[in-house]
Amino acid sequence: MTPSKRGGAMLPLLLLGGCNAAPDNGALAEAEARQAKEAALNGRIDCALEGAKLFDRTCTIEEMSGAEGTILVVGRADTGYRRLAIATDGRGVVSADGSEPAKVTIVGDGMIEVAIGGDRYRLPANTSGGT
Repeated sequence: MTPSKRGGAMLPLLLLGGCNAAPDNGALAEAEARQAKEAALNGRIDCALEGAKLFDRTCTIEEMSGAEGTILVVGRADTGYRRLAIATDGRGVVSADGSEPAKVTIVGDGMIEVAIGGDRYRLPANTSGGT
């Protein structure tokens, strides 16, 4: 058997050897959180609009500073936008539109979910309690 044929015969065995490894859930969660933060920095966040059960990364986020503080404009062009004010009292964000209250839930390390009406948004946030 030539050396190239021997190496070719070993390749399937090497590939099969890696199939039994269990995924590292902690590493997967860290990677997912890192990707979500990077996407938000690029103007994209996960959202589930109009009562949707599943999230997708189709919503945009823009940050605006003004006399009232920092306002986040989140949403999708075909379904409208919501304005969220960053709260300085530890609540995360509050509805800046005033029509419907924002319910904020911590969903992971550095990630909150904001529900307003039938819409839900996942935003990176300081969830450690520090400033």
